[in-house]
Amino acid sequence: MNQIKIPEHLTPCFEQAGRLHTYRPSEAIYLQGEIADGIYFIRKGRVRAYYITNTGKELTYEIIEKGRIFGESSFLSQCVRPVSVASVTDVELFVCDLEHLYSYMAESEELMKIMLQLLSNTCNHLTEQLRRVTLYDRYQKIASLLLHETKHPDRDRGVTASSIPYTQEDLALILGLNRVTVNKVLNEWKRNGIIAVAYGRITILKRKDLEELLTPPGTL
Repeated sequence: MNQIKIPEHLTPCFEQAGRLHTYRPSEAIYLQGEIADGIYFIRKGRVRAYYITNTGKELTYEIIEKGRIFGESSFLSQCVRPVSVASVTDVELFVCDLEHLYSYMAESEELMKIMLQLLSNTCNHLTEQLRRVTLYDRYQKIASLLLHETKHPDRDRGVTASSIPYTQEDLALILGLNRVTVNKVLNEWKRNGIIAVAYGRITILKRKDLEELLTPPGTL
């Protein structure tokens, strides 16, 4: 997914409309089901948005890094948080009051467009997540994540055009798969020269092979 970041010249809007909060790694920022009452702008660090199932299983929705905003459910009246968010690293962020932020959006057409693009991106991301969960097998789920992440390189997240900075445990958490399952798939691809695996990084060597896993039968 193409990540939308706030241009530096617009960051004062969030700093002036918000309150600065700091978090240590693994601290909860907000929990699923809480009242959505603010937009968050990350000045430093990374956070993880995740969904908690009825059985207590955590499914990672997205890793969000500095320069980005989250908590867009606040734009909907009387809405609750659909996911929980916790810090991954040391984090500094601004919690912005919507009424204050609206005044800046009214003054800046650029900021207004960015906020609308954010909502559109969220819808697209949810569609892709739903497709993975309901339609893909284990090979397609992993291939889809690798291809989508590397399609939009991001230096802040350590994502390149051919690699992602994730461990096998990260993939299992994000995709809702068993770690052993992820390990078996990656080892199979590694033996076939499709990917290279080092701790904390997975590199695509044969992109076409992964793309073919997602190609509908009869369209080759």
